[in-house]
Amino acid sequence: MITVTFPRHLRRFVDLPESCEATGGTLREVLDDVESRFPGVRNYLLHENGQLRQHVNLFLDQRLVTTQNDLNDPVAGATELTVMQALSGG
Repeated sequence: MITVTFPRHLRRFVDLPESCEATGGTLREVLDDVESRFPGVRNYLLHENGQLRQHVNLFLDQRLVTTQNDLNDPVAGATELTVMQALSGG
């Protein structure tokens, strides 16, 4: 079980709690579990090809996951997955 935390910005567009518990052995499996309970979150995080969107970062236990494109990174031993979205503007 891993705690997944979502930014306030994303929660404005998808009906999500501030955080939830999810299961899975990889980042993709954890995100699939979240999507199964909160439909629509995948569209804000992933492209149609299944890769992470450019301005989305994932942190496992406060460490930036740098090989996010395939989302096959294992989450074993991690207790928290934090989803961050970069906001841009001028």
